[in-house]
Amino acid sequence: MEATRVRITVNGVEHVRLVPSTMTLLEFLREDLQLTGAKEGCGKGECGACTVLLDGEPVASCLVLAAQCSGRSVTTVEGLAPPEEGRLHHVQQAFIDHGAVQCGFCTPGMVMSAVALLEQNPLPTRDEIRVAISGNLCRCTGYQSIVEAIYDASRRSAKAERAEKAEQLSGEPR
Repeated sequence: MEATRVRITVNGVEHVRLVPSTMTLLEFLREDLQLTGAKEGCGKGECGACTVLLDGEPVASCLVLAAQCSGRSVTTVEGLAPPEEGRLHHVQQAFIDHGAVQCGFCTPGMVMSAVALLEQNPLPTRDEIRVAISGNLCRCTGYQSIVEAIYDASRRSAKAERAEKAEQLSGEPR
C-alpha cells in the first residue's frame, strides 16, 4: 500500500507521520493520535459525529484523507479545552448546563459545529443555529436543548459581547 508523509498540526501540536494513502483524517486522529472524541457514525459524511475543524472550517473527518491535511491545522473537541487548563470551553459547558448531552455520541461533532458557527457568527439566531447543526444527527435530545445550549454559549463569549456592543453602536438589532 502506498504511503504519504504528512505534517499536520492537531490541537496546536505538529505531527509528522507516514500514513497510508487511503487513511482518513478520522482514522489518523483516532488510531495514530489516540484522539477519540470524533466518532465514526455513518462513515459517509451524513451524521456529523466525526466533525472536526480543518483550518477553522467544520468537516466530516471520515470523508477527508489524512494526506489532504498535510500543512494544515486540525482542531478536535479535545483541543477546545485542554485538561491542563482545568475548565471546559464555553460551548461544552453550555451543553452540560442545558442537558444537551445524553448518550454523548453526537456531542463532540455538535460542539465542533457550534464552535465553527460562533467563530463566524458570534450572535446567531436560533434558526441560524438550526441551519448550522443540520448536518449533525442526534437520536436522543430532540435538538431543542442543543439549540438552547448553543444560543446560551453565544451569549457567554467575549466575542459575542464585542459583537453586541457593535450592534448597539450601529443601532441595528439582530
